[in-house]
Amino acid sequence: MRRFADRHVGAVGLGCTGMSRAYAESEPNDRRSVALIREAVDLGVTFLDTGDVYGAGHNETLVGRAVRGIRDLVVVGTRVGLVADPETGRIRCDGTPAYVRGAVEASLRRLETETVDLYYLHRVDPEVPLAETWGAMAELVAEGKVRHLGLSQVTVAQAEEAHRIHPVAAIRSELSLWIRDPLGTDARRGCAGGHRSADGQENGDGRGNVVGWCAAKGAAFVSYAPLGRGNLRVADVVRKVAERHAVTPAQVAIAWTLAQGGHVIPVPGTTRQSHLYENTRAAGVDLSEDDLAELDAAPGCVTGP
Repeated sequence: MRRFADRHVGAVGLGCTGMSRAYAESEPNDRRSVALIREAVDLGVTFLDTGDVYGAGHNETLVGRAVRGIRDLVVVGTRVGLVADPETGRIRCDGTPAYVRGAVEASLRRLETETVDLYYLHRVDPEVPLAETWGAMAELVAEGKVRHLGLSQVTVAQAEEAHRIHPVAAIRSELSLWIRDPLGTDARRGCAGGHRSADGQENGDGRGNVVGWCAAKGAAFVSYAPLGRGNLRVADVVRKVAERHAVTPAQVAIAWTLAQGGHVIPVPGTTRQSHLYENTRAAGVDLSEDDLAELDAAPGCVTGP
């Protein structure tokens, strides 16, 4: 189990966005996706990750259907701040308070809920001061439309700025054996010792140790794409560790992410029942210090955008 704000959730969450095409309506497999989400909850997966931009709102609608009758069992996190052009599919940021207010109402309708558990700012709008966007989101908490606020893909400085206005309950960024930017510069340089870094300090590139910052502030760090993008040199090491534990490489990759801190919640996405079972069972993989050191030192990792 992991703790998010005032609740306990399953150690491994579920990324639902892949159940919809990125920025258009998904293929007609909604019944299967709804069944998969409900099965995930039965398995103890109670942290669900969606966003309003995926499928032009379709993904939120899907999640809303899936949690009918079991809404109190799950934490639903959704996002605001990216807008897709319906004709070109081009994405732009919109962090204006007026957009945020309209977007949350639409999300509430699609999710079939009165309150969003976790409302992330999907991206900081470079044209709108973060304080304005975050202030508008904080008003939604005061009005009872949102319980907790989160950020996505931010620097330590941006997190600090927001946190001074209203508590940051979670930061969502890509973190895996292959993408270690949120652990700070030392973890990216040679990809060694990432799981031991926890100072949350800003680095020269402005990103800093976001995972450490979350730990220091009592916030969750939500790791999307914890299975990475398939760097083969790292994958060879993962396979060796997996063989020692008689588990799959995917389970080792998720277990490594979990080992970065008790506040880290990976949200691997899947549309397959077999992968759902595999991912969920990663919470039971107990990596030793030697395992972690070997994985940390694996060559060939890459950094995120």
